[in-house]
Amino acid sequence: MSVLVTGGAGYIGGHMALGLMDAGETVVVLDNLSTGFAWAVPAGAKLVVGDTGDASLVARLIKEHAIDAIAHFAAKIVVPESVQDPLGYYLNNVSNARALIEAAINGGVKTFIFSSTAAVYGETGAEPVSEDAALAPVSPYGRSKLMVEWMLEDSSRAYDFRYVALRYFNVAGADPQGRLGQSTPNATHLIKRAVQTALGLHSKIEIFGQDYPTRDGTCVRDYIQVTDLIDAHLSALAYLRAGGASLVCNCGYGHGQTVKEVVAVVKRVSGVDFPVVVSGRRAGDPAAIVAKADRARSVLGWKPTRDNLDEIVRQALDWERRLHNRRTDG
Repeated sequence: MSVLVTGGAGYIGGHMALGLMDAGETVVVLDNLSTGFAWAVPAGAKLVVGDTGDASLVARLIKEHAIDAIAHFAAKIVVPESVQDPLGYYLNNVSNARALIEAAINGGVKTFIFSSTAAVYGETGAEPVSEDAALAPVSPYGRSKLMVEWMLEDSSRAYDFRYVALRYFNVAGADPQGRLGQSTPNATHLIKRAVQTALGLHSKIEIFGQDYPTRDGTCVRDYIQVTDLIDAHLSALAYLRAGGASLVCNCGYGHGQTVKEVVAVVKRVSGVDFPVVVSGRRAGDPAAIVAKADRARSVLGWKPTRDNLDEIVRQALDWERRLHNRRTDG
């Protein structure tokens, strides 16, 4: 049997493909390469270039490769962009996911892992946030992910089909073995952008808003190391294969850092005191969001071991240097 990883040439999906290969699984990656890279797909995994919304393609892959589980990562993920282009986000994140879920059910795939987000909570007003908190996303991105969760919930009630939706907080860092990291040049992740600035790829780092009701006025986020996150996915796969019921889990460490604190860590680890510019708030950014992730630990048996912001930044910095060398070498 094989696992189909959609978006498996991207950052998190690529790490999932690595984790599955390390665990001895047979992996098929489906990616349109709009933001991913063919070279990011690990050796031994099969790359198919195409869209998750192509139902006939997905049906063929399920049949040809005896797919028994799907891990769905393919999505647009930039909050401000979703505010500017909501219909594009609903097409890519919702319509394509519906086609993928239908193809899975029609093809007899009973196990589905969904890459969701803490953005489904919106402005919570309470930290840390549990899975039972009210769902009130403030961006089309968050709404698009919640819509997919609803489709999965309804489908699991109607068909022989079970899922785990993992709500990520802020994913950062790189594979500890140096095999993969965040590779999109114009990615908007804070740590990615800050290490690029430390390496001279940008002239400055921009902070969006310093008037939030937080300890230094900048947004607070729960930064989870990407390999720890993938361990949660592998635990979810084992849980579902063992007959576990459909489930929604947070993935985070339960504490957060402000934007200014993260920038200070990047400066310390890199040894570079780069310029910082403060701009106005961005649409769709909650003041603070930190995970209560007890459910993933207790139900899935997830045991994160990489909760160290200095090390997360060091991994991101080392990977950015590798990317620079890769581009320099052609």
